[in-house]
Amino acid sequence: MRLRLDIAYDGSDFRGWAKQPGLRTVQGVLEDALGKIVGSSITIVVAGRTDAGVHATGQVAHVDLDEHQQARALSHRASDQREPVGRLADKLRGVLGPYADMTVRAVTRAPEGFDARFSAVWRRYEYRLADDISGYDVFERNRTTVMRGVHDVDRMNDAASRLIGLHDFAAYCKPRDEATTIRTLLEYEWRRAADGTLIAHLQADAFCHSMVRALVGACAAVGTGRLEPEDVVTLRDARVRSSAFPVLVARGLTLAEVGYPADDLLAARAEQTRARREI
Repeated sequence: MRLRLDIAYDGSDFRGWAKQPGLRTVQGVLEDALGKIVGSSITIVVAGRTDAGVHATGQVAHVDLDEHQQARALSHRASDQREPVGRLADKLRGVLGPYADMTVRAVTRAPEGFDARFSAVWRRYEYRLADDISGYDVFERNRTTVMRGVHDVDRMNDAASRLIGLHDFAAYCKPRDEATTIRTLLEYEWRRAADGTLIAHLQADAFCHSMVRALVGACAAVGTGRLEPEDVVTLRDARVRSSAFPVLVARGLTLAEVGYPADDLLAARAEQTRARREI
C-alpha cells in the first residue's frame, strides 16, 4: 500500500529534510514517528528536499507499507468509525506530541502511479522579507528575513518578470555534481502584505539547490538600487555564480504547495521525470 502524506513544519530547528546521522532532520523525525506506529523501519520519499531552516506548509511525501505494517498502521478501536487511513494522521500527530514543530495534516491512499517526487509537475515557494516599511515583527521572526532600507516593489517585479521561462539558472544555483541547472520558472512576483511585509511568490517545474534564495536575493538588490532590473538577466546568462547579490537566508523561505497532474497521468509523469533525470 502506498500512502500520500501532506506535511507542514517549522524548519527553524531542523537541519533540512534529508536524514543525516546525528542531526535532527524532518525525514528522520517523521520516519521515527511512523516506525513506532508500524513496528519497523520505513523510508519516506518527499516531493522536494528542503534545506536547513526552510519551512513548509504544503510538503508532500509518500511511503510504501507491507502487509504487516499496514495492519499495525490501520488498526483501530471498533467504536471509531472514521476511515482507517485517515486515522493514521491522528496517530502520527499523537506520536509527534503537542506543540510539535512538524505535523502531518493528512494521510490518504495514493492513486495508482503516484510518486511524490517524480510525479510532481511544479513546486511553489514563498519568501517573506521585512524592510524599513514593514519593520521588525518579533512574532514573525522565525519565518521572515529582515533587511535594512526600503525596497521598490515595482523594480523588483520588473526584474522578476525578466527571469520567467526555460533557462539555465546556474548563476542562481549552488552547483552539484551531475545535476542540471536548467529549469522552467513559471511564475515570479512580489507584493506587499497588509502589514508591509514583502512576499515573493515563485513557481517552477523544480528548483535547484539554493535557487529560490538566490533569485529573491537578486531582486532584493534591485529593489534597493544595488542592481538594475536588466542586470538579473545579464547575470543569469553569464551562468556563473556572482557576488553581485546576496543569497538570502533560509528563515524567510517556505515550500507552500506541490502540484500534480490528473490521476491518470501520474505514472506517465513519473516515468518522464525519471528518464530526464537519468539523462
